[in-house]
Amino acid sequence: MDFGLSEEQEMIVETVRAFVETEIYPHENEVERTGIVPPELGREIQRKCIDLGFHACNFPEEVGGAGLDHVTFTLVERELGRGSLGLTVFFGRPSGILMACEGEQRERYLLPAVRGEKIDALAITEPDAGSDMRGMKCAARRDGGDFVLNGTKHFISHADVADFVIVFAATGEEETPKGIKKKITAFLVDRGTPGFEILKGYDSVSHRGYHNCTLTFTDCRIPEAQVLGEVHRGFDIANQWLYGTRLTVGATCVGRARRVFEMALPYAAERRQFGKPIGANQGVSFKLADMITEIDAADWLTLAAAWRLDAGLAADRQIASAKLYASEMLARVTDEAIQIFGGMGLMDDLPLARFWRDARVERIWDGTSEIQRHIISRDLLRPLGA
Repeated sequence: MDFGLSEEQEMIVETVRAFVETEIYPHENEVERTGIVPPELGREIQRKCIDLGFHACNFPEEVGGAGLDHVTFTLVERELGRGSLGLTVFFGRPSGILMACEGEQRERYLLPAVRGEKIDALAITEPDAGSDMRGMKCAARRDGGDFVLNGTKHFISHADVADFVIVFAATGEEETPKGIKKKITAFLVDRGTPGFEILKGYDSVSHRGYHNCTLTFTDCRIPEAQVLGEVHRGFDIANQWLYGTRLTVGATCVGRARRVFEMALPYAAERRQFGKPIGANQGVSFKLADMITEIDAADWLTLAAAWRLDAGLAADRQIASAKLYASEMLARVTDEAIQIFGGMGLMDDLPLARFWRDARVERIWDGTSEIQRHIISRDLLRPLGA
């Protein structure tokens, strides 16, 4: 086993961390206060990312990306996790699912997204279909050479800044061992398409400035040429994509937890009560010991899962474990950091309360903790016939 990073990986980590500290940190308080990222600031962050050569670093070189392997890309996501998500979203990482584009789709969607000319968003979740993707009610029916799409999506991240949306909709039904399930198809839908509207979503306590939106489709006509992948095979495409986003959640949770720890550690050494540093008390020092142990464990879980992907090994269970553990670890670490800071930890003068609030959603999106436990237990029990 070699747990060291290559010289190139060390350089990438240092570069991305420096970018986050100089280009993201200075704007975080204002974004937190207003809940808005000015469009010109988003474009500036994206331009600087492109100049650094990191835009679409998760895409292969043959389509214009940096071609980073999974481990290195996970390191990038870990460092981006230190910053406000409302700002780091402009450090462009288009959805890997766009690699399913074929023919003219590559010129209209894939390549512009890789070049930073277009931003994509993914639309899966609905008011009555969250974890149960194949229970979605948003549906598309054939009409000649087109599909006509009707329905609603919600909790769609950063759709307000997207140029096009990858929409998953029911296009039929099939009999399965678990009963009748929807057949799902993915569509590429441009902003401004008649019948497609992007509405303001819900106000959230987590990740202010990183907006969720509600999408409505009313007799929205989509040419069959804008089907992504094959008709009725959208579920397969989504499964291929979801492992990457779950690994990203794990990595960003690690990065955010390290930033929190790096605030708590010196504070515990400097803050004095009863004539000595509070860190000299086991009530605080043991918290620090537990925090760093959990952070390191989550870090290695995410990197080990990424390594399995690079090695061509099955990694569904390992990715689920990384997402589950890292997201729950972040909740514990942020909570303990606030306890160490005491009342000041909840004041707006420090970012700890923001990290604490932001941590809550990580156990929900991209597959809840319960879904991750289902994936893990299924992987363990199925070989035994259970």
